Amino acid sequence: MDQIRNILSSRERKVIDNPSFARAAVLVPLYKKGGDCHLLFTKRTDKVKYHKGEISFPGGVFDEADSELEKTALREAFEEVGLKEKDVQIIGALDDIVTITGFIIAPFVGLFPYPYPFKVSEIEIAELIEVPLFFFLRGDCYSEQVIFRMDREEMVDVFQYENHIIWGATARILKQFLDLISSTRIT
Repeated sequence: MDQIRNILSSRERKVIDNPSFARAAVLVPLYKKGGDCHLLFTKRTDKVKYHKGEISFPGGVFDEADSELEKTALREAFEEVGLKEKDVQIIGALDDIVTITGFIIAPFVGLFPYPYPFKVSEIEIAELIEVPLFFFLRGDCYSEQVIFRMDREEMVDVFQYENHIIWGATARILKQFLDLISSTRIT
């Protein structure tokens, strides 16, 4: 965790400013379990308006009451999985990414204690997915795949964990995180 904190604090985050895009933020939640660093993902329900059934990090659209994007990520993590702001220590931020759906997403990496008494929103979240960080660092779970969207071919990042496929904005955020930390040995 200290290595990850040092890596994140020693870089300058790239911020994208485009008023025609909506602002959003996600929390990249990390925790220590059984001596290993883990990432927490959510699987969205079929009840949500967008991205039904997809794997994601907790997050959502900026609200003026949030005052800053970090607060958006923390508010959404609380609403989706019951992770309280006071229990999350933000250790850094990743670069903004732009989605095809017109959002600029600011990812914030945060640590929380484990075990944790999650309170999952049944409307938004179908499942919590806990993945050891070392699984992603092996590299054999990653591929690039061609998809067809809006009548054109597009190459996307894809990670597979058990029967879960992580792609889209979540995969791009995960890849950015892994690229940053891959030069060090994380356990």
